Amino acid sequence: MRIDLVGLVAVLLLAALSPQFAAAQQVRVLVQSSPLAGFRYYAGEVLWQDMKIGDELVLVREPDNAHDANAVRIEWRGHKLGYLPRAENRAVAIEMDRGAPVVARIAALTQDRNPWKRLRVDIYVVL
Repeated sequence: MRIDLVGLVAVLLLAALSPQFAAAQQVRVLVQSSPLAGFRYYAGEVLWQDMKIGDELVLVREPDNAHDANAVRIEWRGHKLGYLPRAENRAVAIEMDRGAPVVARIAALTQDRNPWKRLRVDIYVVL
């Protein structure tokens, strides 16, 4: 049996655009994948064994942060793990300030001597 790929894509697109589908689904668009800054200074080391790839992370804006007006704190289960790197946080901070729904997940956990390589965060905008 031959599958008509164009037809299949068209059907999936129409389903995705239907109001019933839109109400039942959340579309997440990956906008950034970053290392975690400050891993060794906060709870990351202690909580390492409990964290799993795919775990939800909470992003918290810190516009009054004395070191970075675009600071975005990252938490896991109520524990501060660190921050989005200063060089990569501006766009996420702007979206959060606008009220856009922004979510994050643990994308990678790597045993590495370099703390910048231990945890990678994927950030999504929810449409």
